[in-house]
Amino acid sequence: MTTTTQPSAKDRALLIAGILMIATTLRVTFTGAAPLLDMIRSDYGLTTAQTGLLTTLPLLAFALISPLAAGTARRIGMERSLFISLILICAGIGIRSLPSAALLFTGTAVIGCGIALGNVLLPGLIKRDFPGHVARLTGAYSLTMGAAAAFGSALVVPLALAGAGWHNALLMLMAFPLLALFLWLPQWRAKQTSPLTGARALHNRGIWRSALAWQVTLFLGINSLVYYVIIGWLPAILISQGYSETQAGSMHGLLQLATAAPGLAVPLLLHRMKDQRGIAGFAALLCAVSAAGFWMIPGQAVLWTLIFGFGSGATMILGLTFIGLRASSAHQAAALSGMAQSVGYLLAACGPPLMGKIHDTAGDWRIPLLVCAFAAVVMAFCGVLAGRDREITPG
Repeated sequence: MTTTTQPSAKDRALLIAGILMIATTLRVTFTGAAPLLDMIRSDYGLTTAQTGLLTTLPLLAFALISPLAAGTARRIGMERSLFISLILICAGIGIRSLPSAALLFTGTAVIGCGIALGNVLLPGLIKRDFPGHVARLTGAYSLTMGAAAAFGSALVVPLALAGAGWHNALLMLMAFPLLALFLWLPQWRAKQTSPLTGARALHNRGIWRSALAWQVTLFLGINSLVYYVIIGWLPAILISQGYSETQAGSMHGLLQLATAAPGLAVPLLLHRMKDQRGIAGFAALLCAVSAAGFWMIPGQAVLWTLIFGFGSGATMILGLTFIGLRASSAHQAAALSGMAQSVGYLLAACGPPLMGKIHDTAGDWRIPLLVCAFAAVVMAFCGVLAGRDREITPG
């Protein structure tokens, strides 16, 4: 049972502010390191593949920790679990910024654990406390997350080049979770407990035998694979094509801002469609065209950045929507969500180091970008299948 008291307008406003501030920490503290990867690699003498682990470690944490989030929330509450996620993110940023390659990787993994808790629990908190405003808050949540990530990506390189160094530039990203902790502190005393049922649903083995479930999972998983390869290596790709570090960092921020934009447009379009086959295939093909464009016509990098950001943001929203539309029950939706997250993040974790290794072997980014383009075509095929108006049969 959930015991609640009617919150005042001030309490609800403070809760919304806390939610939006937590959202800012779930991407910028992870992706903010990408514009500095060349500096980090040079400073520590890392190979491209080793540097790619800085993108992979959080993804592995997402895959491993996400299934544990519901159980943690049941034991200590969603509010306190989110507080702990912010503590982990702060601790990880501090560890990552110390002058040691080993601590760089350790801190990155800790950040991933904190983000994983927030990724799973924050949308559930919105559904629980604002059931009549899920669409609006989700749009604001997506936009806030993208805007913070864009700001962080554009800021870290000038800070590093201005004399602060990349260690201190990354350390300054702690401002986001520290402010979120301050705004979230009143929620620590919250007496609410959320009856999450995801853990039991995750044991539904029947979902793993469903072709439709695999189509949804692969649509989300390939989107994560392509997105994290591009978000992780875009600055290095652009620098290799003659762009400055500052330009590459700004482009990296623009990509994340473009990724947030579909959060306001796509939900409005979905209500007018009988099924989602057309929009799913189209959004995925935008990712394919832009990935190829980065190599074939690098002078139009701004255009490809905007197209890729919109396409990847739209496919992510569609994939999350498919989880609810294709499931025939709440328990099955939880099982499908767990399947899609675990498989998707594990698939995404393979991308950055694999593409980095291919770059080291081939000497340029042509093959990695063409692989991403081909993967996006496969994603379009999966999206057309997942977008059909049908449900998974109960298992």
